[in-house]
Amino acid sequence: MKLTIYIVLCLFFLCKSVNGFSQEKKDSILSYTPTSIDTTYVKSDSTKIINSALKIVPVRRRSGLIATIGVAGFSAAMLGMWALSDDKTKGGLVAGANIGAYGGAMVGLYSLWYKKYPQSKFHFFNDNKEWLQVDKVSHAYGAYMEGRVSMGLWQWAKAPKNNAIWFGGLSGLAYEAIIEILDGYSAEWGFSCGDFLANMAGSALLVSQQLAWGEQRIQMRYSTHPVQYPNDAAHVRVDELFGKSKLEKLVKDYNPQSYWLTVNYAAFFKNKNLPNWLPASFGYGGQNMFGAFVNTGAASGLQRYRQWYFAPDIDLTQIKTNSDMLHALFFVMTLFHFPSPSIEFSKKKFKIHWLHF
Repeated sequence: MKLTIYIVLCLFFLCKSVNGFSQEKKDSILSYTPTSIDTTYVKSDSTKIINSALKIVPVRRRSGLIATIGVAGFSAAMLGMWALSDDKTKGGLVAGANIGAYGGAMVGLYSLWYKKYPQSKFHFFNDNKEWLQVDKVSHAYGAYMEGRVSMGLWQWAKAPKNNAIWFGGLSGLAYEAIIEILDGYSAEWGFSCGDFLANMAGSALLVSQQLAWGEQRIQMRYSTHPVQYPNDAAHVRVDELFGKSKLEKLVKDYNPQSYWLTVNYAAFFKNKNLPNWLPASFGYGGQNMFGAFVNTGAASGLQRYRQWYFAPDIDLTQIKTNSDMLHALFFVMTLFHFPSPSIEFSKKKFKIHWLHF
């Protein structure tokens, strides 16, 4: 049950990262003007070192080589974790699930995406002003979520405590980092330092708490909600950018998405009367985003704006149960914001949502 949940979650968020990445880069190029961003490609001494090391490899094959090295390195780490696990059966299942998910994602990415586009020397791409930085928070959440699930599985397999924290907790960073490296060798895009730092932030939040407290007192959560776009022009632009199907929009459209920091304040106090199942959540999102840097096409006249939220949340893992299935289900639900009333601050005004998904 836990392995099934892990594979489904990782595939969903890897697909979300990949589709989000493809949409970000595609729209960045289409909407690029010299005034929309300060620096698109950035050269540095580090790019010279990396490119020098790979000179012997034909440019068109470098993405394939990087993907192969990434899978081999990650597989070796997972096999090492299996060797350290006290429960070899569970450890083997966890290692196999990690290698299968990671390897399958890399093969699919290279075959279906990177192989079809021109390759180049390693370079950087500055996308820090895209999507009101909602994409950056999404990157942090993806690395946090993937690492948290992987860490939980290694704990289930009875791997040594610190090894489970470090290797499991950093799995999300490993998943996401290889995408950025592959971007660095794509002629039309590049390595995004902003995305990579966001990935690091998500993994750091996870690992540091586990080392300090042995639990996640501050969790990252995700939610999505129906959006009423302001006019017909916005609907036309949404279909152009994100596709017409609900599934495509779920993965690609940042407008309905909110990301939350959920704080279990009761864990910071010794007062046992505080409800540890009722944490407080602080959310962030953006609205009227119909282009990476600026709104383009039929929605060019609409104003983009940020949204800040405060809401109560629910931590179902505080319910005591001996059922492995319920335990796994409650754990998965802590990755998502529990629907509840919320207060929104945007455009210098407060707004109340009686039920925020």
